[in-house]
Amino acid sequence: MRRAYLHFTRFPVQRKVIECPELAGRPFVLVEEARGQRRVVAASTSALKAGVRPGVTLTAATALEPGLRHFPYRLEEEKRALVALGEALLSLGPGFQLSAPDGLWLDAGAAHLSGGEAGLCSRALALCEGLGYRAHVVVASEAFTSRALARFGARRVEVVAPGASAQALAPLPLAALEGRESAPFSALGLRTLGEVAQLPPGAVAARGGVMGARAHAWCGGRDETPFVAEVLDEVLEERRVLEWPAESFEPLGFALKTLLDRLGARLVGRGRAAVRITFTLKLDPTGQQRVTLSLARPTAAAKLLLDLARHRLEELRLENPVAEVSARVDEFSEDRGQQLSLGDAPEGDAALEVVLSRLATTLGEESLCSAGLESVHRPEGAQGTRAFRPPEARKGWGEALTPVERRDGGLRERPSRLLAEPAWLDAELGDTGRLLAARVGGRRHRVTAVTGPERLGGEWWAETPFQRDYYRVHFEGLGPAWVFQDMRDGRFYLQGLFD
Repeated sequence: MRRAYLHFTRFPVQRKVIECPELAGRPFVLVEEARGQRRVVAASTSALKAGVRPGVTLTAATALEPGLRHFPYRLEEEKRALVALGEALLSLGPGFQLSAPDGLWLDAGAAHLSGGEAGLCSRALALCEGLGYRAHVVVASEAFTSRALARFGARRVEVVAPGASAQALAPLPLAALEGRESAPFSALGLRTLGEVAQLPPGAVAARGGVMGARAHAWCGGRDETPFVAEVLDEVLEERRVLEWPAESFEPLGFALKTLLDRLGARLVGRGRAAVRITFTLKLDPTGQQRVTLSLARPTAAAKLLLDLARHRLEELRLENPVAEVSARVDEFSEDRGQQLSLGDAPEGDAALEVVLSRLATTLGEESLCSAGLESVHRPEGAQGTRAFRPPEARKGWGEALTPVERRDGGLRERPSRLLAEPAWLDAELGDTGRLLAARVGGRRHRVTAVTGPERLGGEWWAETPFQRDYYRVHFEGLGPAWVFQDMRDGRFYLQGLFD
């Protein structure tokens, strides 16, 4: 199996800078308490230049850099961030496997869809950079080969051909074994994985046991470690604990951006678009506020979600400061993308989405409606409005959500705009009864094309039965219209207009 390993150098530091941009270029560390002492787990570049190293106590680190800032290291937060990054990469591969705390494997079986394995690497790096992360990526057939080269190799991008793993691993230092496996070989004075691979397998097994034999196989490019894809949560939810309770929207806005960037990337990776999102604000010391954001059209665009969330939340009046914010996708649909007409700009369409979604969140979900078909035989009553819901997956032409009606095995087009009541037309007819022109709104419009008739009748059991011939008529200066001739009085009526 071909797999890509992505290594994020000092991942906790990168994540922290993304969440708190003001830390860029500043000395800071992430610390974890162990045996009553707080020790450094990860340090920024500025802190490393000052001499701070992982493993030292916070007291010693502060002595080296008096302006050092420190934050708690929470393994669960790092794992959640890594899982979110893996979900974002699902648009490039069918699955991923965590290698906490700073890397993951991506199934490269779909690399041909990205222009080959080199193209997969480029797209993966571009996606990570778009989310603020820098990474090294290696594609190989073995888990150990891809991980070791990504972590200790000199290249940022590398593709190892099948059967070439031993040669690629040979120059790497013994530290690439990264565990107790390296101890017996270090005692022998070996320095590279290539030197380990050259040892006789029997002697290695005799001195190092199973652990030594396994390390020897790795160095020779042999690794049968299975790929175990991460099981994804059914509910998409992201949360962010603020460093200090927020009394204004500005610090909350920074947290929302990080949160929605991650949520949007996860939606894109899963091929989904959010329809309804619930934001939960936990207050300090007590209290909670829930706000629901309903979207006019399903979307996974983080920028749009942030704009709508800002509009929805910045006017809130809360009793206490906000200590934690979370966002949960309550309803979603398949993300089919969007087909624009020639000449249309995505920016203009996005602006319309913002306006529609703001109307929905401000005036209520029922303020926006979508067209729907009704189970009514009379044509003018066959269309109605209903609350917006994402379209269901279509199984065939007969399931299309468009204003059409199946009759005699074919599709009959219906107008997008129906009049509530048919309007009488002052029609001009030819000698054969053909419609030549009509007056609409006091103006005469010449008929340039006619399609029909489509004969409809029914509701004989009601007080107002009907028997009509429907035509699609193109009026000069008015456009295509739906017109019918009532067989009871012979007159023509305007029923609707086509866009």
